Amino acid sequence: TLRRYLTHQEGLPKLPVPPLNQTCDRYLAVLEPIIESEELNQTRTLVEEFQRPGGVGERLQQGLERRAHKAENWLSDWWLQMAYLDYRMPVVIHSSPGVVLPRLEFSDRQGQIRYAAKLIAGVLDFKTMIDNETLPVEYLGGRPLCMSQYYRVLSSCRIPGIKSDSVVNYASNKTPPRHITVVHNFQFYVLDVYNSDCTPLTVDQLYVQLEKICNSSLQTNKEPVGILTSNHRNSWGKAYANLIRDKTNKESVRAIQKSIFTVCLDAPMPRASDDMYRTRAAVQMLHGGGSRWNSGNRWFDKTLQFIVGEDGACGLIYEHAPAEGPPIVALIDHVVEYTKKSDIVRTPMAPLPMPQKLCFNISPELKKDIEEAKQNMNIMVQDLDMKVHVFSYFGKNIPKSYKLSPDAFIQVALQLAYYRCVHCCATYESASLRMFRLGRTDTIRSASVDSATFVRAMDDQSIQVEKVALLEKAVKAHRAYTDMAIRGQAIDRHLLGLKLQAIEDLSALPDIFMDTSYAVANHYNLSTSQVPAKTDCVMCFGPVVPDGYGVCYNPMEEHINFAISAFNSCADTSATRLAHALEDALLDMKALLEQTPKAKL
Repeated sequence: TLRRYLTHQEGLPKLPVPPLNQTCDRYLAVLEPIIESEELNQTRTLVEEFQRPGGVGERLQQGLERRAHKAENWLSDWWLQMAYLDYRMPVVIHSSPGVVLPRLEFSDRQGQIRYAAKLIAGVLDFKTMIDNETLPVEYLGGRPLCMSQYYRVLSSCRIPGIKSDSVVNYASNKTPPRHITVVHNFQFYVLDVYNSDCTPLTVDQLYVQLEKICNSSLQTNKEPVGILTSNHRNSWGKAYANLIRDKTNKESVRAIQKSIFTVCLDAPMPRASDDMYRTRAAVQMLHGGGSRWNSGNRWFDKTLQFIVGEDGACGLIYEHAPAEGPPIVALIDHVVEYTKKSDIVRTPMAPLPMPQKLCFNISPELKKDIEEAKQNMNIMVQDLDMKVHVFSYFGKNIPKSYKLSPDAFIQVALQLAYYRCVHCCATYESASLRMFRLGRTDTIRSASVDSATFVRAMDDQSIQVEKVALLEKAVKAHRAYTDMAIRGQAIDRHLLGLKLQAIEDLSALPDIFMDTSYAVANHYNLSTSQVPAKTDCVMCFGPVVPDGYGVCYNPMEEHINFAISAFNSCADTSATRLAHALEDALLDMKALLEQTPKAKL
């Protein structure tokens, strides 16, 4: 069946290995705004040594080129392992992004399950396009993109290990899964979503089945087995081995792992004012609010979990190993459109069997593991400082009217906001490598020589004349770095590849990777991502360093949705403060453009 998809994939180019000298030169250029000059001189010497003819860099480069020749993608297996499966922090906050959807109109159980039924039908409708390969191929800059991530988000799950995790995907099994899992009051159910003739259940049928699940899971005192999945990966790996020793537990866990996706029917959260709704919902999507709220109503290892609250809160959380944001957002856009048009049609129904409840036998040892996971979760919940900010003054429309890239404009505003709060810092923005077969991401380094020059000049009263030219130059430099990155010519994955090649060759780690500059360059105080959507939603994720921020944004035509996160345990960061600084920066940059006649630009 996968003919059309495979033919498309085979036509995609392979990820290139950039020239060594190009990467070395560009590396020194990106260090300039973030490293002190003495350290930078030392690094220059190390880089020259690394790239000299016949030197260690050349040897590693040849190893990478050989790897690229043999593999479908020289980076993808390494990246999956390094960035996700070997990473031992909890997936909650540290890895899995959440998505907040616009608030829904209902505030009761009936509205909740009516919406959940439409949502499930919408996802199954999207799944039909994946299964029949009628998903329209996406393009970026006129080039077709790799579609493999779409085939990885359904019927898949992460599996914990003691030292490293793995991901299983059941979509291409001889008998692919026909059920989803539904969680309500911490209790898991298997819901078959296809009739015997392979047609998906109608919205009406799904409603009836969800009602049965809700009515049979009214007790709220059940052990929240799902909270185990939020723990540190090594702890969860040990508890997992323990959990599945029991045959019943093993079958229940397998049913969750195999399911097409999970739907979490959440209990209502404490009321919040309308302007606080998105911030509170972001926290609910990211971690569930703590063990006394909805954190136990999840299986965080599941690739895709849709969350529908009884109070109209709605969104999802996804496990990051198999996919990036854009495929998830494409799925969301489809489902949201579907829920608007589909209405419940009362159809004559043959009675459907009761959905099967998944049982767990909780040994004293597991009960201890659950208590530990609850405590750790509540500490994480207390530590997360989250702010969803809707910037309402303008959206993509203003930068576009000045022929500036909206993403680059927002990134330069972020540099200005952060500089005003602290100084320049290493900044990560993800760039898509999907022009290449099995491509994931590389890094756009938003802190550049040009952005640093602009942000330093912006508030300098002695400079009046060329500020707007500096702004324009910074925005265009960011745009140029982006174009370079999506064409596989950025530096970060290449440097990582050279480092991993050295490890694979069992040779000594080259000095440039032991250098403090390399550590500083990889300490991202700003970890950012633009995730555009048709739907008025926003994605959110935690910071990647203890003293950093996570910033995700969806630029709409006339407003911008920002989700900003920080840790309360760091005295120097504050999500609200950065949100205000960002608002000021965007308005100041717009004012700067407006002072200058358009003809000048």
